[in-house]
Amino acid sequence: MPVAADSGGRWALGFWGELGDRIVGAPSILAADFANLAEDVRRAQRGGAELVHFDAMDNQFVPNLTVGPVVAASLVEAIDLPVDAHLMVDSPDNLIPPFIEAGVASISVQPEAVTHLHRTLTMIRAGGCEAGVALNPTTPPEFIEWALPYLDYVLVMTVNPGFGGQSFIPEMADKVRRLKEMTDLPIQVDGGITAETAPIMVGAGAQVLVAGSAVYKGDAEVEMRKIIDAARGAG
Repeated sequence: MPVAADSGGRWALGFWGELGDRIVGAPSILAADFANLAEDVRRAQRGGAELVHFDAMDNQFVPNLTVGPVVAASLVEAIDLPVDAHLMVDSPDNLIPPFIEAGVASISVQPEAVTHLHRTLTMIRAGGCEAGVALNPTTPPEFIEWALPYLDYVLVMTVNPGFGGQSFIPEMADKVRRLKEMTDLPIQVDGGITAETAPIMVGAGAQVLVAGSAVYKGDAEVEMRKIIDAARGAG
């Protein structure tokens, strides 16, 4: 868990701080079997996954309702991978403390839903988690320019948030390239990521590939490995 900042303002410890140049696969639990959630995560882990992406939706910011910190806490206890919580919610400050208490490793928020982003990111880091922002497809990278010193990673949504199984938006590769011109922070991508689209995003500069429907459409171990191998081949 992150405990101290280095001279550049980045946290010295934690998944994102230790990522280096590695390319990583992360299953999205949104597409998993919630009755067998921990085992579904383990299947993806056997395929090489190193992070779990946990989508929290409130039926307000996005038109869907999923799970919250109670489920996150149970999952953290049941698996041995770090859990990355993506809060697709209005007023995320209300949920940050219980997600920190749940033991997640990192938390990303939607800057479109936050009034005081500096305060929100500071809250996440002060609680011992790494902090990220997630950008909707039409939100420009410049929107977070002044927040970059307080971030540990950036998540680029490659579909509109809210539902799994959507089609990949190819223009998001250009957004990743623009972000790489602005910052050396790790970039995560989520939405329509498959063995075919993962190399495109890695070529643009993404390192952490979130995949849900493509992983859980069949054997999660096999499908996760296909995506990681394709991505690393491009890298």
